[in-house]
Amino acid sequence: MRTMSLRGNSVSSSKSTLLLCLRMLLLVPAGLPVRSQGDSQSDNRLMDNITARQGDTVLLRCAQGDVVTHTAWLNRSSILYAGEDKWSVDPRVSLVSLNQEEFTIKIENVDMTDEGQYVCAVQTSSRPRTTSVHLLVQVPPKIINLSSDSVVNEGSDLTLMCQASGKPEPTITWKLISSVDLASEDEYLEIPSISRQNAGTYECTAVNDIDTDVRTVDITVNYAPTVSEGRDVGVTPSQKGALECEADAVPEADFEWYKDDRRIFGDFDGIEILNTGSLSKLTFFNVSDGDYGNYTCVAINKLGSSNTSFLLYGVIESTSSTLLQGPRAVQDGSGGPTGAHSHTCLLFIAVLPFLLRF
Repeated sequence: MRTMSLRGNSVSSSKSTLLLCLRMLLLVPAGLPVRSQGDSQSDNRLMDNITARQGDTVLLRCAQGDVVTHTAWLNRSSILYAGEDKWSVDPRVSLVSLNQEEFTIKIENVDMTDEGQYVCAVQTSSRPRTTSVHLLVQVPPKIINLSSDSVVNEGSDLTLMCQASGKPEPTITWKLISSVDLASEDEYLEIPSISRQNAGTYECTAVNDIDTDVRTVDITVNYAPTVSEGRDVGVTPSQKGALECEADAVPEADFEWYKDDRRIFGDFDGIEILNTGSLSKLTFFNVSDGDYGNYTCVAINKLGSSNTSFLLYGVIESTSSTLLQGPRAVQDGSGGPTGAHSHTCLLFIAVLPFLLRF
């Protein structure tokens, strides 16, 4: 046990000594971030920034030389590699090459936490040398906070929010998919006194130099029913007839049918009421005289109601003697006005040849 303790103390002492040497090499006080020193006793170089996308692999290269005695890669105040010895506990950091030409390490799957200054410290036989490089990590946009789908009543005020992360900071725009125009170029979209025309799917787009993220929000606008004007219908007795009532409403309307002031139900003999979405159809399978008259369709939802009226009138098919259609019936036959007119015409035709002789 004592032998193992001595070995552990020896390794720990060895690392502490190396760290102390590196700090002396860089002339950096303990506990402060690594910075290149500009005195005449050291050779300090600053490389161009390295820009990488989140998730990329980055190579950090440092030139060596024949007279290098010690070398190390540091991130701020932490040693990543001292020669071939790995000091970093991060499994993404590994040694690529260490020879007389270069000292290269790599960082896989880089993230925002890896951004910052990296220093390669080299001790030569004459003087120390440091090379610094700044790693910049770009992050594609990601929408992290988005308003949920909403159902609102017509006339209400609505605010939609879309927030995104990313580097560079993303630009956010809103648009209604059914419209070609942008609704907003801000993370907040204000819709005062919303109307039914504002309903639909809204698209939030976050864009930066790296990529684009898009998400959508569905907005439903409730409004009271509006019923189309009723169309009068003429039906021959004993035939099939129907009245159709159409209502525009959100949520969809419920329908009620009335004849005069009496409500009609679909279980009446010879009558069917069929509601399909925005349309209600009142069907008479065998129209009788008692079915003719005025009807009212009422469309109702939680925001209000609307109604329209219909007239169901009788039509008697044309025969050789009679034609009757609705309240303005025209009768045809020898006993009616049209028959008397026909007799007068025939008499005139018969007398005409005698008149021409004079």
